[in-house]
Amino acid sequence: MILPALTEAKSPFWRHVKYSLFPPLGLATLAAYCNADDQIDLQDEHVEELNIHDEPDLVVIQVYITNAYRSYQLADHYREKGAYICLGGLHVSSLPDEAMPHADTIFIGPGEESWPAFLEDFKNGCAKKMYGSSERTLEKIPPIRRDLIKRHLYLVPNSIVVSRGCPHHCDFCYKDAFFEGGKSFYTQQVDDALAEIERLPGRHLYFLDDHLLGNYRFSSSLFEGMRGMNRVFQGASTVDAILRGDLVEKAADAGLRSIFVGFETLSNSNLVQSNKKQNLGKNYEEAIQRLHSLGVMINGSFVFGLDEDDKDVFKRTVDWAAENGLTTCTFHILTPYPGTRLFQQMETDNRLLHRKWDLYDTRHVVYKTKSLTAAELEQGYHWAYDSFYSWSNIYKASMQHETLKYRIKHFAYAGGWKKFEPLWNFIIKTKGLNKMLPLLEAILSKTGHQEMKKDESMIMPFPAIA
Repeated sequence: MILPALTEAKSPFWRHVKYSLFPPLGLATLAAYCNADDQIDLQDEHVEELNIHDEPDLVVIQVYITNAYRSYQLADHYREKGAYICLGGLHVSSLPDEAMPHADTIFIGPGEESWPAFLEDFKNGCAKKMYGSSERTLEKIPPIRRDLIKRHLYLVPNSIVVSRGCPHHCDFCYKDAFFEGGKSFYTQQVDDALAEIERLPGRHLYFLDDHLLGNYRFSSSLFEGMRGMNRVFQGASTVDAILRGDLVEKAADAGLRSIFVGFETLSNSNLVQSNKKQNLGKNYEEAIQRLHSLGVMINGSFVFGLDEDDKDVFKRTVDWAAENGLTTCTFHILTPYPGTRLFQQMETDNRLLHRKWDLYDTRHVVYKTKSLTAAELEQGYHWAYDSFYSWSNIYKASMQHETLKYRIKHFAYAGGWKKFEPLWNFIIKTKGLNKMLPLLEAILSKTGHQEMKKDESMIMPFPAIA
């Protein structure tokens, strides 16, 4: 089972620590359906050299858009050796006809239903060319094969997923094609999710769910069950969910300390264009203040290149993020992924420049822009990262918090993430990354305002990973 490295692995943008944060779980989830006596080697090219000199019977490769060519290369290599090749993942679901020539079997959509069916057919010698997914459920799925994950290669080995998909359908979202033909958002049973958490050692968890707060009843019960577990965790949600009800307070009580939030744009016209209805009419500042009052740090996500963006959008966004005390930011150039409504519309309007998937990495302009030139967009994107993570803006953002401890924590967290790259590379090279986890757990300790006012102690720097 192979997860090939994304294009960034061979580019100047490669940041070893970013792609050594936590283990992806897709292949380890599929491995749980195999027989106990099956010999399985799970390889993640982001953190290890692939062993391609072996002689497996079956090769399973997970394909994203910017590892597609690498995936096909590996598939062809093993096919020449006589191995049976399976390809699945987001890119295969979006472009099955492209993937089919490189595989004996391809998988469309989630694998909880189709993968066990394939295994049965494969062992009986009657495997099909294509398997799809229509019955979407996480009931009675076997525990993830975490024994196959090389935990020492990751900063946060306790990644976890308790749901699939997202209840929203933004036009640029890569996942809509993946869940076509069935439910696009569904969760585990609460007891099963809590049992998986109980199996994980240490304190820290990283939820890889697209929307951890997407189902109130499930998430509320999950957080209630996590109270008293002494966990700290990070996850992702939306402005809408953060503002609605008391769910974010329950999450903070259960240990939420950092959250990824898709603000995407400060323009209502751009929100309408991208069908991001859940953000329309929502008060971003109120959501930020609510999170900060709970001691939850924020990683804000922003997209540049929507049709209403002008030359000032980069400075406007960076200034707003710093003035509102966002701890970290993730910036993207608008990218029309195959299978999305955005891709279909741009194809119809003849706005796609090419289909070189290696460049569909949210760092390059791959479509005909309107208000900005391609050069302006790419330059502005790089400027935004440099500016937001300048020491002056890190300091400015940290000073938006009320207490000294929160200010120091913010400054160290953001600075450690972007300003100490050689140190992180050395730690990774010497295989000491996992030894940093206790420090991360300590830094993610409770930082609500009442607790902070009691303890103004210094904290050590550590990278943001939301």
